[in-house]
Amino acid sequence: MNENDQEEEKIPIMQQLIDNPFLLLFIGIAIPTVTYIIWGIVEIVSIPIAN
Repeated sequence: MNENDQEEEKIPIMQQLIDNPFLLLFIGIAIPTVTYIIWGIVEIVSIPIAN
């Protein structure tokens, strides 16, 4: 394998995403946060109005 073959071999996009620990950390924090916020909004909206 010469130097040109190594340059032409591209890393797949999904592998680049999975190999990035900071992106995984962000996703691991962002998805639960957004989910719980949406869940909380749905719960608040579903409470009946008191008479």
